[in-house]
Amino acid sequence: MNAPETSKKNPGLLWPELIPGILVKRYKRFMADVQLDNGKVVTAHCPNTGSMQGCCRPGRPVYLSYHDNPKRKLKYTWEIIAMPASLVGINTQVPNRLVSKSIKTGGVQELNGYDHMAQEVKISSSSRLDIMLSRGDKDRCYIEIKNCTLVEEGVALFPDAVTLRGRKHLIELQELTASGFRCVMFYLVQRMDARVFKPADHIDPAYGEELRRAAENGIEILVYDVHIDLETIMLNRKIPYKL
Repeated sequence: MNAPETSKKNPGLLWPELIPGILVKRYKRFMADVQLDNGKVVTAHCPNTGSMQGCCRPGRPVYLSYHDNPKRKLKYTWEIIAMPASLVGINTQVPNRLVSKSIKTGGVQELNGYDHMAQEVKISSSSRLDIMLSRGDKDRCYIEIKNCTLVEEGVALFPDAVTLRGRKHLIELQELTASGFRCVMFYLVQRMDARVFKPADHIDPAYGEELRRAAENGIEILVYDVHIDLETIMLNRKIPYKL
């Protein structure tokens, strides 16, 4: 699997065995060439659709997982990059799994008290949201999770590229809130060097504008960072935000 393995004994997620290397280049969005410690250069799958601004510099140490699946064209998956102030998890499959497990184990105090969790919830013919928590027949909380890897001078920024899909999710959450449901935007900062979260207005001003509108219309915003090492990644602390 591309994401870390879960463990009932661990409040976070366990990484598969990680293979160190040096990033040569990322290209075609989903591919990265990495030089392993033995000198061999391999092409790894890059499980991140964003620009990865600041997190794809050639020459940085990276860590890969290996998957011996005959159906896979690329056997390696890029999981982590070592930046000067923090390891950074770049796999966008991780946030949903980590946040879901943290909610189930009571690790997100703001989201405790619900009886049931559904994932990839269809809200229209063409759209899904990451999580729906429910209590009884009518008490619902819809949650959309976003992965944040861009940090500049201690400020976590989202998005790292223009995202029409992300803006669409904000609009859909506002429609659900107008119908009486609780809705939450959950930003997971997959690194440990952020002090505050802000929308990246210099990258996607329309997204920032919509996020501020969503907050005014009752959408709750949660931002958490992680504790990450070469064995585990765990939800860590709540980060303040400024809109």
